[in-house]
Order: sequence, then C-alpha cells, then structure tokens
Amino acid sequence: MKNYEELEPPPDGGFHAWAQVVSGHLVVALTWGYSASFGVFQSHYENSLPESPSEISWIGGVQVFCVLFISAVSGRATDAGLAREVVAAGAVLLLLGTFMTSLATTYLQIFLAHGLCVGIGQGLMWLPSVTLISTYFVRRRVLAITAAATGTSTGGIIFPAMIQYLIPRIGFPWAVRCMGFVALAMVIVIVALLRTRLPPRKSGPLVEWGAFKEPAYMLFTLGIFILYWTLYLHSSIGIPIRAPCGYLADRYLGPLNCLIPWVLLCSILMFCWASIRTVAGLYVFAVFYGLACGAAMGLFAGTVPSLTKDISKIGTRVGMILTLISFGPLTGPSVAGVLIARNGGSYLAAQIWAGACLMGGVVALVGARVIITGLHLKVKI
Repeated sequence: MKNYEELEPPPDGGFHAWAQVVSGHLVVALTWGYSASFGVFQSHYENSLPESPSEISWIGGVQVFCVLFISAVSGRATDAGLAREVVAAGAVLLLLGTFMTSLATTYLQIFLAHGLCVGIGQGLMWLPSVTLISTYFVRRRVLAITAAATGTSTGGIIFPAMIQYLIPRIGFPWAVRCMGFVALAMVIVIVALLRTRLPPRKSGPLVEWGAFKEPAYMLFTLGIFILYWTLYLHSSIGIPIRAPCGYLADRYLGPLNCLIPWVLLCSILMFCWASIRTVAGLYVFAVFYGLACGAAMGLFAGTVPSLTKDISKIGTRVGMILTLISFGPLTGPSVAGVLIARNGGSYLAAQIWAGACLMGGVVALVGARVIITGLHLKVKI
C-alpha cells in the first residue's frame, strides 16, 4: 500500500470511482431506504402485538439511532483501511436481523431483531460507503455523494411496496424473507464493488478531540443535529433533487453554500404547514418539503470533507458528527408527539417548534460559514 505522499490525486471518475457510487447507492437503499419502510412494519405490528403504538414506534426509533450512533466506530475503522470488512460484517447482521424478524412473534424478539440487530448492521454499512466515495472524487465529490444518497428514495420505494404487496398474498414471515433475499442480492453487489483507495491510518484515537476545538465544526454539527432532530416527516420525493444539487455544489456554489438555503426552506415550509387547511394544500406541502428535505440530507455528507483538511480523517470526523446527532431522530418525534398531545391533537405547537428549531439550525450553519470564509459572499465552500 502506498504512503499518502506517493498517492496520485483522486481520479474524479473511471470504473472504480463510479463503482463506489453504485455500491454506495445500494448501501443507502439498505440503510435509510430500509428504515423508511418501518411505517408498513408498524401497521402490521400494531395489529399483531398487544403493545401500544408508542411502544412499537421505539423499534424504528432505536433502529435509526443505531445507524447513526455506531458511526464513530465504523468511521474510524474505515480510516484504518477496514471498510470492506466492516461493511461485510454489517451486512451479515442486517441479513440475520431481517430473517430473524420473519420468525419473531413477541415484542422483545422483534425489538432485538428489527431494532437492534438490523440497526447495528446498517450502522456498520452506511458510513464506510459514503467515506470511500469522498476519497475517489474532488471536483465531482458532492455530485457523487448525492447520487449515492438517492438510494434512500430507491429503498424507500422498493421495500415498503414489497411488504405491502406480499403480506396479503403470502403472509408476513415470507414477505420479510423475500425482502431479505432482495437485500442479499444487493449485498453481493456491494461487497464485490467496494474498494479502498487510501492507505490505512493505523494510529489515531476513536474520537478526534481536536475537532471539538474548531468552532466551525461544532456549529456545523449543531446545525445538522437540529435538522435531524426535526426530521419526523420525510418522503421519497427527494429522488430528483439530490443529483442536481450535487452538480450545482461541485460546479458553482460549494456544498455548504448549497446546504444553507435548503435548510432555510425547510424552516419556512414548516411554518407554512401551520396555515394549510385543505388536502390539496397538504399534497403541495409534501412535495416541496420532500424536495427540500431530500436536498438537505443529501448535501450533508458531501459538506464535511470541505471542513476537513486531512482527507485521511474523513471517516472519523463524519462518524463523530453522526454519533452526536443520533439522539436527534430518537427524541425528536417524541418531543413532537408530546406537543401534539398537550394541545389536544393540534399540530400547531409541533409545527412552530420544528420551524423555529430549523431556523436556529440555519443560524448555526451560517455561523460556521462565516468563521471559515469571513463576511465574503462569493466564496465557494
């Protein structure tokens, strides 16, 4: 393996580079796309288990929490040159959890299989694939990462549709097993395509404590935490917007400059939601919010490399952010649920809370940009 000084610049294209994008797309489909299907699972669990809907919702919440929380470990392992091994281990856990879910009959069994086993497996798979893409691209980095990020919508369409279509025909156990076989086919392609480009960084701590002394990094982390904290409404509509946003970020604006307006739009749309009174208005809101939310989520991973001077630490730094924000998706829906319950079923308080928080996230992201570039608008970052 070559030293960093002997490495050629990232190829910004070619078979192996775009193979990582394809692999990353499938990984994202198996992580965030798979997680997006939990609503279909929850409907089945509510009809087959004695537990309350709020108790059942913890299965999905813990699954998403595990995906993010374990990223500090998978990120550091990626920097150590173990990306392929970590993804393979995660794939085994994901497949094991899926097939065990098809056999589970009690709440505890489902929680362990669907919530913990699948969640930990997804957490091991996701970050290494995104980090590898960053090492193969410079000029087209954000485009490549956002193209992979569209896997959220791909998986979010395929897996829920499979479960909804197959349960009435072959029953829940075999519907989940069919989903597992589709996941197995994806895993085979993923492992075949994954390829590490950088030499391993053997030394170094699990957490880079020096990053917490960088105000720009901390403000960026705060802004992303707020985005994920209020992200209790999401859809597959974000497919068409992510790749064009990546192209604009790479070619003209820079990822952080592109991310800030989308988070701002999410905030504005949350406030607008409070004034909607018709079904048609809700459909229009869902389309625009889905696009804004999809763009913001797709740009996040592509922004971190622009805040990192040492490319060998990308995995560790992204993993640290993801671990910190993992508590957002775990607690955000509960906060919104409490606000709705205390207001007699009205969504107004939750809508205002989410809109105000997102506006605070915009302020944090703008602060990070100002620290890096000063008060200069025409700086690509």
